[in-house]
Amino acid sequence: MGKINQQLIADQLQLSRATVSRCFTNHPGINPTTRAKVFALASRLGYSHQEKREPSGGRRSARRLAFGVLVCVELPSFKHTDYANPGQELLNGLSEFARVQEVRLDLHFVRPQDRHLEDPSYAHILRSRRRVWDGVVLIYPFPLSVVDELKARYPVVSLVDQYGTLPLDCVDVDHYRGISRLIDELHRLGHRRIGFFTWRYPVEASWALRRYSAFVEKLTALGLDLNPADVINAGPRHSLEVDQAHARALERTRHGVTAWICAADHQAYDLVAHFKKEKLRVPHDVSVAGFDGIARPAGASRLSTVQIPYHQIGLTGGKRLLDLAMKRYDSHQHILLDCDLRTGDTLAVPPAGAA
Repeated sequence: MGKINQQLIADQLQLSRATVSRCFTNHPGINPTTRAKVFALASRLGYSHQEKREPSGGRRSARRLAFGVLVCVELPSFKHTDYANPGQELLNGLSEFARVQEVRLDLHFVRPQDRHLEDPSYAHILRSRRRVWDGVVLIYPFPLSVVDELKARYPVVSLVDQYGTLPLDCVDVDHYRGISRLIDELHRLGHRRIGFFTWRYPVEASWALRRYSAFVEKLTALGLDLNPADVINAGPRHSLEVDQAHARALERTRHGVTAWICAADHQAYDLVAHFKKEKLRVPHDVSVAGFDGIARPAGASRLSTVQIPYHQIGLTGGKRLLDLAMKRYDSHQHILLDCDLRTGDTLAVPPAGAA
């Protein structure tokens, strides 16, 4: 790799050098999606942009606000190409906010296994920047210990992940409304035995637990039975790796489950593929729904899912952090945005003879 500079970023993204330069100066003519991709690549390469403009009129201008953006994920996972990237969509909305408000974003990826700010992936970032950030945005689940330590230093807003044990501002989707709409559709089709499926993750996925809580609440409201055996990986007990979870879902389907709600679309697409490999037809033999609204992978059926407004969450999260930067000890808020049901080809009436 050559010298890490704006030309290298431009070459790798097939952009002009001028476009990359304008991304770092928040030029109004740059598409937010392009700006977010430039920021993400710059962070991965270790490129740091330094402002060199002199204050106009011989006067010292006010310092622009700067927000740290921390993404808790291993880079190969963030760049995974099999599925669309919700994290990138959040960055697109955040980038649009930054351009309009003339806020500088400082984007970094940190490792899920690091539990404190003194650990390697945080230490080298905060050592040089701890005095210039006016707030921090969190993307993807973080260890509670890290969130607590960041809160002691900065205003913090989390996107999509709520931390129930900590007073923390969060912009999220209304999980109950999304799950409720999925179950209402399944109930309308005639399903009465519905299972819940999720994966294990290196950091506890609070979003999956909230969707499971919504699942339990909605089943109870409809008077449907909840069989604990039809719930996979929604708690620390009996947690299964992905292959084991797929095998358990197949076994429970053969014992009467007619539909599965997956906590995320990528889980649902993989579950559908596993069922297909095992000669189980979706949706003729079993229905499968997801939650996210990401673009389907090549060759996959159109998944029935809930569309999360990721771009709007990123935009709203930036606005909320700006409020906190101006008023450090404002009351904490959870802002929940609505979501829409997106029907596809993976839901149908239960197979004949299903209970």
